[in-house]
Amino acid sequence: MGTLTGIGIWSSELRYGDAAEAADAAAELESLGFTALWVPDVGGPVFESLDNLLGATKTATIATGILNVWKHGATDVGAWWPTVSEADRSRVLLGIGVSHGPFIGAEYQKPLAKVAGYLDELDALGDGAPPADQRCIAALGPKMLELARSRTSGSCPYLVTPEHTALAREALGDAGLYVEQGFILESDADTARTIVRESLAHYFALPNYVNNWKRLGFTDHDVETRSDRLVDALVAWGDLDAVRARVDAHLDAGADHVCLQAVAPFGAPPREAWRAVAPILDR
Repeated sequence: MGTLTGIGIWSSELRYGDAAEAADAAAELESLGFTALWVPDVGGPVFESLDNLLGATKTATIATGILNVWKHGATDVGAWWPTVSEADRSRVLLGIGVSHGPFIGAEYQKPLAKVAGYLDELDALGDGAPPADQRCIAALGPKMLELARSRTSGSCPYLVTPEHTALAREALGDAGLYVEQGFILESDADTARTIVRESLAHYFALPNYVNNWKRLGFTDHDVETRSDRLVDALVAWGDLDAVRARVDAHLDAGADHVCLQAVAPFGAPPREAWRAVAPILDR
């Protein structure tokens, strides 16, 4: 596949919600003009979700952001890939990543070597797995970005800023750069920041993200207090123009594609937010 462009949607609801509702939402998102639908992997059956989204859409790229290398081995990919129709295969983007030590436990060691070995295993499957140009890595630091550049189509970083996008673009060269960006259509600063802090609370204890934020100049104090400065850098809040400006900042910094995640109070359905943000596609 070629380099992914346009604006997509990242959503746990498309993966873990009711399958029929997810399929209906996927069809609507495609009709609105979103070019890709990204789903996470924190456990449970992932390939059934991909099949569900592929079956509900015709043109949108269906991507994993991420496929967890500790929970779904290359052999799992190899068992699934032959079941995907020839017509749908070109719409699959396998974003892979190492998740986080606190989630995985003692098994979590040498993540760079783990991902490199995982790619070796996929390569060994030949036509029995998505080809290298349909894989990307959720890379944050320089070594993982280099692996993404040399072994896959590029990188799909999560919870990053436009400043990170610029650094990633320099490291990746011409490889693809597909960036997740959270947003909330709420113009009251206190309300928006409270929702962001509550919704993203568990991320502030994950070393991979914390270390990356520190590389970008944020401090321990920013992380410990979930400072306004950090919260505002991670999630775009305000009106539609504020979201558009953040998307443009990533694109100007070198992103090829931005996938938007609707940040909302837990339990709030995201479809209204997706519909409300769709006008930014008219660029």
